Amino acid sequence: MTEHLRRASRALISVSDKTGVVEFARALAGYGIELVSTGGTRKALGDAGLDVLDIADVTGFPEMMDGRVKTLHPAVHGALLGIRANPTHAEAMRTHKIHPIDLVVVNLYPFEETVARGAGFADCIENIDIGGPAMIRSAAKNHGDVVVLVEPTDYAAVLDEFAQHNGMTTLALRRRLAAKAYARTAAYDTAIANWFAGELGETAPDYRTFGGRLIEALRYGENPHQTAAFYRAGPARFGVATARQVQGKQLSYNNINDTDAAYECVAEFDPKRTAACAIIKHANPCGVAEADSLAAAYREALACDPVSAFGGIVALNRTLDAEAARAITEIFTEVIIAPDATEEAIAIVGAKKNLRLLLAGGLPDPRAGGLTAKTVAGGLLVQSRDNAVVDQMELKAVTKRAPTAAELRDLRFAFRIAKHVKSNTIVYARNSATVGIGAGQMSRIDSARIAARKAADAAHEAKRTEPATKGSVVASDAFFPFADGLLVAIEAGATAVIQPGGSVRDDEVIKAADDHGVAMVFTGVRHFRH
Repeated sequence: MTEHLRRASRALISVSDKTGVVEFARALAGYGIELVSTGGTRKALGDAGLDVLDIADVTGFPEMMDGRVKTLHPAVHGALLGIRANPTHAEAMRTHKIHPIDLVVVNLYPFEETVARGAGFADCIENIDIGGPAMIRSAAKNHGDVVVLVEPTDYAAVLDEFAQHNGMTTLALRRRLAAKAYARTAAYDTAIANWFAGELGETAPDYRTFGGRLIEALRYGENPHQTAAFYRAGPARFGVATARQVQGKQLSYNNINDTDAAYECVAEFDPKRTAACAIIKHANPCGVAEADSLAAAYREALACDPVSAFGGIVALNRTLDAEAARAITEIFTEVIIAPDATEEAIAIVGAKKNLRLLLAGGLPDPRAGGLTAKTVAGGLLVQSRDNAVVDQMELKAVTKRAPTAAELRDLRFAFRIAKHVKSNTIVYARNSATVGIGAGQMSRIDSARIAARKAADAAHEAKRTEPATKGSVVASDAFFPFADGLLVAIEAGATAVIQPGGSVRDDEVIKAADDHGVAMVFTGVRHFRH
């Protein structure tokens, strides 16, 4: 395999992220590698006392057009693309006095960061790198002879091989770095394309791509025979992808999926207004409540379905405090996620070594836009995020009796939760807490029955004389196609109903509500979740 070892004689370094670049360049120089650089990178290396050749001395042209043109030249790309063992290529390089460039260090203009900070259109355009991706792709294509690095974390791998092979690199490393380089430019172009589509208001551009940066490889996917990995992608959004894991075992694929569902649900509750807790099992809420304190909200959420809550995910909308930490750790819990935590709370959770504690740094805005995607055979389904919130909906009372103020408060609460439950969805709520949830059924009437049965089971567990659905309200994520599902809810004790409306049998459903003195409001907004 010695024929696959390659020694570098010249390196081109042009980076926006200068982390570690001086130290890396100094190490290269120690192996006798000539340094070529551009603009700010050249100045940084020169200021550190390194001998650096200006790119203009290589191309014979100065940087021009505010730096837009500096490396797009045959003296650069011929130096990268020329196959060293190809006689025709070698002759062309000799004829045109092209000196090979054997190592390229390029990270791109910070386009993603520029968009993230809300910069204007012109500023974003100026931060689209052209020469950088071109050099990266040229070097990666010719990885048989050229090393390409696109981020500082790869410097150590190259220096390790230099140390092992007397200043040379292996084909295996060059190939791995080339693959990473193409993935990086693809993710970069994805960010640009998706930003452009957003600026133009295009909801269905001819080409749609997604890119991400690896957070970690996972032990397995939904099941042990499936492989999986976790990536950070798209605009920054507080949640499991931004969270700092304070303690506990590595998150699994299912943990991440469930934790995301829990945190998106609890983010529906403004922490300035109320404390809230959501307990999730298999991506569905099994209990949600709001109260004056996190501990009180947790206890109310737990009371909805204490059996399902065992081994669940707990999401909080405020800083985890000691009282809440003590309450949550009384039963087995897989994950706690919150914006932050007090030191006392962290210490309390620390007694449960396997319990994962994630601090996300903030809450995701439930009103924010963005895209979601899922795979289907041979394709992708892409849609805008469901960012409809009940506080911004115009609720229309359609029955003879309008809901009371207390009922209306609970109706809004229940509809917030219905948005985060798999369809068909039925949510019973009372006093700002769920008391029965039916999820993911093929029939809405089955969801209504299951939710009522769970409430009855919880009442039995708590030794109460009647289920908490007596005097509750009920939310449905979509319209009732027949009155039968509504009648099950009324039989369970619901006194008011919130649903989108829009069925051809709305009149029949409204009449059933009127016949039983039940108040009903329409939202005009459906919350299907598959």
